[in-house]
Amino acid sequence: MGKVTNTWSLMGASWEILKKDKEMIIFPVLSSIACLIVMASFAYPIYMTGQWRVLAANAPSADEFSFYLALFLFYFCNYFVIVFFNAGIVACATIRIGGGDPTVLDGLKAASNRVAPIVGWALLLSTVGLFLRLIGSRSLRGGRIVAGLLGVSWSIASFLVVPILVVEGKGPFAALSESVSLLKKSWGEQLIGNFSFGLVFFLLSLPAFLVIGLAVYAGVGYLTIFFAILAGEYLVALSVVQSTLHSIFQAAVYSHVHSGTESGRSQLDDIRDALQLYAIKNDAKTGVEKLA
Repeated sequence: MGKVTNTWSLMGASWEILKKDKEMIIFPVLSSIACLIVMASFAYPIYMTGQWRVLAANAPSADEFSFYLALFLFYFCNYFVIVFFNAGIVACATIRIGGGDPTVLDGLKAASNRVAPIVGWALLLSTVGLFLRLIGSRSLRGGRIVAGLLGVSWSIASFLVVPILVVEGKGPFAALSESVSLLKKSWGEQLIGNFSFGLVFFLLSLPAFLVIGLAVYAGVGYLTIFFAILAGEYLVALSVVQSTLHSIFQAAVYSHVHSGTESGRSQLDDIRDALQLYAIKNDAKTGVEKLA
């Protein structure tokens, strides 16, 4: 029950941080745009050269090697983009937790200062991702299940890597090692938080599918298209908020499990105080502006 209480408190704090710093939503938007550009830059030449045909049986070894090399490079570029912008969110959230008032530029600067470890982490993620892809594509059903379990285990073990990269500036292997060592303290928050976020946003996404279903049932073509576009925009916005909250939650969990309690206070107390201090300063600023 203590883990559940801590997790919900951290989730609530994450939401409060996002409300204070709504501009952090720009990070997943930029990440999505960059990932689409990366996908297009790889998909077009792979399609035009016919390398995608190596997925069929009895493909030449040379073509197969070229395809998986291109796939590895795609993974690397994609992971680099995702980790870079996630690092920006984590940096902003960490500044807010510390009582500061972050900007998007602060997040971009912090991520830029950690380009070397981010590159290393993207290379490691690409290697693991390609390895799991090979297991899943070349094995029977049992192999795909094993690949799935390994993927889940990897996600849990590496949950705190990005906050460690951003805050401590460690290399990818050192950050992964520390993330694993902190797992004993954070596993409950990770599992409960990921499940809770997933459930909450799944429930929030249901109205979009209900609207589409009703539009299709009505059978009016232009209404179906209109509501499909509307629902799609809602789901994209929901995905952006979820992605931002997830990165903020990572920063909050890292701060919570990495901080000591020698003063008798928990990191949750510090997070609440930082948010309350911001509210007091904001109210005072508003009052001064009204008087002026």
